[in-house]
Amino acid sequence: MTRAPAGLARYARAGQPGPPPGRPPAPPALPRLLPAAPSGQPASLAEHLTRYGPRAAVLTERSRVGLLREVQESGLTGRGGAAFPAFVKLSTVAAGRDPVVIANGTEGEPASAKDKVLLTSSPHLVLDGAVLAAELTGARQVIVVAHRDAVAAVSAAAAERGRPGRGRVQITVRAAAGGFVAGEARAVVNWLSRGRPVPTAAYPRLFERGLGGAPTLLHNVETLAHLALIGRYGAAWFRSAGTPAEPGSMLVTVRGAVRVPSVLEVGLGTPLQDILELAGGPSVPVQALLLGGYFGSWARAEEVIGQPFSAAGLAGAGAAPGAGLIAALPADACGLAETARVVRYLADSSAGQCGPCLFGLDAVAGQIEQLARGERDGLPLLRRWLGQVDRRGACAHPDGAVRLVRSALRVFASELDQHDQGWCRGTRPDPVLPVPSRRDR
Repeated sequence: MTRAPAGLARYARAGQPGPPPGRPPAPPALPRLLPAAPSGQPASLAEHLTRYGPRAAVLTERSRVGLLREVQESGLTGRGGAAFPAFVKLSTVAAGRDPVVIANGTEGEPASAKDKVLLTSSPHLVLDGAVLAAELTGARQVIVVAHRDAVAAVSAAAAERGRPGRGRVQITVRAAAGGFVAGEARAVVNWLSRGRPVPTAAYPRLFERGLGGAPTLLHNVETLAHLALIGRYGAAWFRSAGTPAEPGSMLVTVRGAVRVPSVLEVGLGTPLQDILELAGGPSVPVQALLLGGYFGSWARAEEVIGQPFSAAGLAGAGAAPGAGLIAALPADACGLAETARVVRYLADSSAGQCGPCLFGLDAVAGQIEQLARGERDGLPLLRRWLGQVDRRGACAHPDGAVRLVRSALRVFASELDQHDQGWCRGTRPDPVLPVPSRRDR
């Protein structure tokens, strides 16, 4: 799953022709961030400017204040999973001295491809957003941390814009580290600083002292791409997609039991059923959906299929959009076995810096593996351990794993009974959810 499907053009304005001389191009309809008809090649700078026009630039204090106001009114939130208000980060870092901007395209989530697709298809849009963020905060340095599959595309785009150091804002491209925790904000900074892709202490916070001791603005690459378009077209245009409470569009990776596994761009609030149809529809009957990623939650398909893909729409099922993953679990797969594989991977991905993560997740993974084998005696112990691990780690890694396990115990409760009786619905020879081999982590 390396690029958005060509069929995506059916759901977008057909093409983005170049603007007439002297006139800016029209604001794009969905998809906003991705090409309407992907070619498989990164958009060149000329193609990028033809579609979007010149980027917004901070030329005066008045333009800086005006653009910050547009970001605030847009309601843009982070697209890396936490959904933190982008304006708050920008304005906070802007108050610091000699800040740094980091575009986070690490994408350590094995089941997600959205950041890789964005970086390899629209690298100039991400660079526009990163440079605009630098100008809004007063930063002179932008570092793009790109997944290894996207480094070449981003590096070529940066080179196409001019020699390093030619502009006021210097752009540097770095390859991201591998591993699940490598994409956590403090792990990214630690990777750039010390070559260790593991989270550091929660304090001081990055906006106070991050890379090299400087105030650091770290945004997901999709967030920055949205920022670039808000700078061009304004808050009202951005809010024309999504819902009043959760405006804008979002890149979503759809995989599992769908006919066309895809990276799609949808307005927040789009019903899950419609999103699955954009990916060709279910390929076989679906029993459950994993929403948000490996730190997300399982939900019964019949309970959420008609719900909006938004924080408000999924709250009743204990889920959230998170990192923009929708994985459809077929009816003939074992949800407990799939969860056990993922939780073992999460346990093995521990940074090894605290007991709840290093020892607690290993114990939790062992217990859910036993449940998947039909050994139910350890269920009370597992529930107790989940409470002991949750919110006690040095970072959020154990919390995300606990969330996933608790949702699995709720959604796949009937499978616990089936396993206890000696049978399992899982008849598929291959797993549904991807887990990197130890060599690739």
